[in-house]
Amino acid sequence: MAETPVVTSEPTGADTTATSSLSAEELFLQGLDRYQAGEDPAVLIPIFKTVCDRSPKTSAPWTCLAWLYLLNDQPNLAFKAAKRAVKLSPQDAQARVNLAVAMVEDKQKGVREQVEIASQLVMIDPDFQAEVQKNLDEAIARKPDAKGFQRVKDWVFGN
Repeated sequence: MAETPVVTSEPTGADTTATSSLSAEELFLQGLDRYQAGEDPAVLIPIFKTVCDRSPKTSAPWTCLAWLYLLNDQPNLAFKAAKRAVKLSPQDAQARVNLAVAMVEDKQKGVREQVEIASQLVMIDPDFQAEVQKNLDEAIARKPDAKGFQRVKDWVFGN
């Protein structure tokens, strides 16, 4: 999930005291750490929803939330979160990739434009390219049956 990846509600039984005492940035970083440690995306979605509620004009949490929704087979919610991330940060390649994958998985039109923009963005910066490719490889490993990740990877990287 990019470090650049909402409707809100706390999960049932969540330790709301612990999350409410953290700043949006601390909660975001905690969520990233937990994701990187392999925690189930379904468990992390409420954390990122909370971060998005606390920082609605920051694109990174929306990008992460979209990614988690994609990994949790919720392409419609991923589309909404990714669309918000792209609106907030149009030059974020990962947000564009998330939007394209969500559109493919949700069978929406307009994927080509998002793929073309994402392709241009990753060509500009080798670090973006490596990060986006790593994220897509990870998603394909986690969800080999989700064809959207592979299709967008092939389109963006010309495979």
